[in-house]
Amino acid sequence: MALEIERRFLVSGEGWRNCAGTPQPLRQGYLAASAEGITVRMRLRGQDQAWLTLKAAAEASGLMRREFEYPIPVSDAEALWSLAPHRLVKTRFQLDLAGGDWVVDRFEGENAPLVIAEVELAAADSALVVPEWCGAEITGVSRWSNALLAHQPLQSWSVAERRRYGLP
Repeated sequence: MALEIERRFLVSGEGWRNCAGTPQPLRQGYLAASAEGITVRMRLRGQDQAWLTLKAAAEASGLMRREFEYPIPVSDAEALWSLAPHRLVKTRFQLDLAGGDWVVDRFEGENAPLVIAEVELAAADSALVVPEWCGAEITGVSRWSNALLAHQPLQSWSVAERRRYGLP
């Protein structure tokens, strides 16, 4: 059983680009979700890799949750993409930073211009230096989960709600 330990931040500024790797286009289709917070999604990276992922609800802190991910044929992922009732498209950048596995996701379509940084940690109590370009921490705030952003994209939020987080 895999345990994902992750912290998430809204990104403010472009400072992250100085340590960003090659852009990776991602498409995620959400196939099922339960009221208890369990989601099933497919993810396509470019044209050559795909996975099916089951994520359990986050623990009370919002920091940890069980995640099960399995490679699947790209043709299966494309078929699942066409069936997915909720989808999102983003570009992921691996970051060369200490203190965990950092990525920045730049969302497209109805979730543009949203940019979120995530860091996967070895332990919940791992020390972390948060880069200056990270804004508000959104760890454990379900509204910012990819699954909810696929279902209720940023552009469907009220202007007041977006501005509360410094977004247009």
